[in-house]
Amino acid sequence: MKRIPLIIFGAGKVGRALIRQLLEATPLHASRDELAFRIVAWCDRTGAVVDEKGLGAEALRAIGDAKAAGAALAETPLGYRQDDLAAIVDVAGKDGCIVADVTATDATVPALELALRRGYRAATANKVPLTGPQAVFDRLVGSRRFRYESTVGSAVPVIETLRGLLRAADRVDAIRGALSGTLGFICTGLQAGQPFSALVTEAMRRGYTEPDPRTDLGGMDVARKALILARTLGWRLEIGDVAVNSLIPTELAALPPADFLARLPELDAAFAAQVTAAVGEGKVLRYVAELRDGRAAVGMQAVSIETALGRLRGNDNLVAYHTRTYPDEPLVLQGRGAGVDAAAAGVHADMVALAGCGL
Repeated sequence: MKRIPLIIFGAGKVGRALIRQLLEATPLHASRDELAFRIVAWCDRTGAVVDEKGLGAEALRAIGDAKAAGAALAETPLGYRQDDLAAIVDVAGKDGCIVADVTATDATVPALELALRRGYRAATANKVPLTGPQAVFDRLVGSRRFRYESTVGSAVPVIETLRGLLRAADRVDAIRGALSGTLGFICTGLQAGQPFSALVTEAMRRGYTEPDPRTDLGGMDVARKALILARTLGWRLEIGDVAVNSLIPTELAALPPADFLARLPELDAAFAAQVTAAVGEGKVLRYVAELRDGRAAVGMQAVSIETALGRLRGNDNLVAYHTRTYPDEPLVLQGRGAGVDAAAAGVHADMVALAGCGL
């Protein structure tokens, strides 16, 4: 039996989902993979729970319940305060350790880099470190012990497919994709004739958006995903090199959140006009990330209803690879690209691959 120590950064919804998936899959990993994950540290922004022998299932569930109820890890019976994730790696890391980053901050970078220097491995759903300076991306990904599938398509194997094309010496001419489940939901609703403001409100109610929906509507989340794809291709770009077309006009972008939401109906007529114009051309609106000729751009486009992007519905993600091997019809991946369980599943799969196990 291969026993793998785990250090997990992040105890929010994705972190708790990852713990739950690992506990549920324990018998499968033991029988199929001869693999046992041992969680030796679980951290949030201000606290940690550490046990070098491994935290038991009952303790992990109790900690998860406390976090879901609003407590910090430092406030749990086994927790203590910490503000240095690298120190956690230093203390809890052991030979064969895997670090999982399910946060949304660049504060994990020093700890990830230390782990990789120690010869450990890491998996992440956190886009922020990979979309900071190019040099950080190079150090993390260049270690070849770092996997990041969930940063772009959650459990949809977007990164692994691209790496497979590159390993086969295929020439990637373009990548086009819909990389936001939130914006996909809004585009589908616009196509059905619903007002933009009502769709944003409904997306917020369903938990699709960040608390301030401008985080999604501004396009920066999609821009980060496009940059990760570009860098995986070997393009040396910074986030400022990605052309971003926001759905929010400048005069609304800086308003307090309540004022912004109150003025959302002012945008309804303009979006309805865009839908009408697109329909007149046999097209539909989609928020598209496009990589071509060394450049990356994200924004609303009118696309043919006959294409894979045009047929897309709901909050699925879709990525189309136009390559030498796929010159006429692109290689298309589609599936659930958003949500807590999907993000955790992508990290889970990466961890099993890093352990050298699995199918």
